[in-house]
Amino acid sequence: MSCCPCRISSRLPTAFSSMPATVSRAEAGQAELELNSEPQTVSGSWTPQGRGHRRPLELLPGGTMSWQLLWLGFLLPMTVSGRALGTTGKEAAVDYLLKYGYLQKPLEGPDDFSPEDIMEALRAFQEASELPVSGQLDDATRVRMRQPRCGLEDPFNQRTLKYLLLGRWRKKHLKFRILNLPSTLPAHTAREALLQAFQYWSDVTPLTFQEVHAGWADIRLSFHGRQSLYCSKDFDGPGRVLAHADIPELGSVHFDEDELWTERTYRGVNLRIIAAHELGHALGLGHSRYTQALMAPVYAGYRPHFKLHPDDVAGIQALYGKKSPGIGDEEEEMETSTVPQVPTEPSPMPDPCSGEVDAMMLGPRGKTYAFKGNYVWTVTDSGLGPLFQVSALWEGLPGNLDAAVYSPRTQWIHFFKGNKVWRYINFRMSPGFPKILSGVEPNLDAALYWPRNKKVFLFKGSGYWQWDELARNDLSRYPKPIKGLFTGVPDQPSAAISWRDGRVYFFKDKQYWGLNWQLRVEKGYPRDIAYNWMHCRPHTPDTTPSGGDTSPSARGTDH
Repeated sequence: MSCCPCRISSRLPTAFSSMPATVSRAEAGQAELELNSEPQTVSGSWTPQGRGHRRPLELLPGGTMSWQLLWLGFLLPMTVSGRALGTTGKEAAVDYLLKYGYLQKPLEGPDDFSPEDIMEALRAFQEASELPVSGQLDDATRVRMRQPRCGLEDPFNQRTLKYLLLGRWRKKHLKFRILNLPSTLPAHTAREALLQAFQYWSDVTPLTFQEVHAGWADIRLSFHGRQSLYCSKDFDGPGRVLAHADIPELGSVHFDEDELWTERTYRGVNLRIIAAHELGHALGLGHSRYTQALMAPVYAGYRPHFKLHPDDVAGIQALYGKKSPGIGDEEEEMETSTVPQVPTEPSPMPDPCSGEVDAMMLGPRGKTYAFKGNYVWTVTDSGLGPLFQVSALWEGLPGNLDAAVYSPRTQWIHFFKGNKVWRYINFRMSPGFPKILSGVEPNLDAALYWPRNKKVFLFKGSGYWQWDELARNDLSRYPKPIKGLFTGVPDQPSAAISWRDGRVYFFKDKQYWGLNWQLRVEKGYPRDIAYNWMHCRPHTPDTTPSGGDTSPSARGTDH
């Protein structure tokens, strides 16, 4: 006999207050656009510790690993994938293992993987999937790899196999808004499924959820088709990508309207379980290694007597604590107030056209930020934006920064000064920050995000560190020499940035260097920061060739 969700329409759980309302797909999109215009945030801890580098695939001697039968699912970050797409060969295996964090794409050394690398990655995948651990691509492993799954990475290895925490909300009472509902279910059934998904989490934590029908909501749920003007991640029709969600404190949860959403049946895609999984991400949970856990990477289908796995409970309680009466916003105010507010030191307003900067960052929404002293300004095609005090934009952040870096992978901004690091999403500090730097030297020179391997590079003197934000990092092999990877770059850069076209730029004193995809300085560099990057006029540039892809409009600007 199926265990049905409680009848929300007649009696709401005690953790909820509800105001039923839905809107059309177009209205939902417009509402999401308006809501997304407000600044939001994320939390988490900065503790780099864990996995080393790997090298691309080779078959094991004797043909013991047959890659010809491997079929991979269609994978997208922070999405749930339904039907597997068939691709074969070792490229598919590399894509799968790299996509989900079992292999690390190297920038140093030869561009290949050894048989030992492959076996270690397979063993980690098998252990995380609760399969017999052999290091071989056996039938059970192939079957597991082609099952529908969530597209979020699995930063598991043989040293750490537990739930992953991606951040948390700084309050325990969250408002949510259901912007529209799927057409494949009666409205009351769909609402019931979504509200039950929230209740799974409120039953085991102090979290409470209140539904609102207009205005701002912390968590917004909506359904849209293949494309939406209000969502950067396109869906692909029935059977593949089912849903995706943002981590705290962003709050968007989107479902593919073209799916056959169902409830209390094995047909189609169970809305309640998928919604609960995506809400787990929205609340800050990554993936669990346990196959029966809600937060397992692979979607297990409809389960009539579903309940949270102990690992789901342990993960969410690690973020928000156990459920107990009498915990409310007063405690949250005390908790958030513990983040120290760092006073800014007086300093004169800098001249952006001097060419010298403390840090540079390609930030959220493609904005380029330049930092000097206690001030920050944006750089655009038309020139320089107004100067603001750093603390006026990022409350609690000091001036005279050492380095700044934005990661599109996590939407985290990290600022470095001395032996401390600050984390923000947009303009709000994550709880628990600043933290003491661990594993790297203090007083960094520069930092950048490298999209080709989704890592953050930290620079000091003539060396660099490579850091994976979502994995445990072993930094004992660092620092490594900058010139061994970035050919032609000066030591002690004052700033670094990875541009939209894949090129990397380093800044020092009043000049900057542009690197191509081979990480070599291109012809015509160094160039003048004030003239070529900041677009300052009048200015007499140094003897710098013009034209082609080295034009000022291709550098340091927003398009």
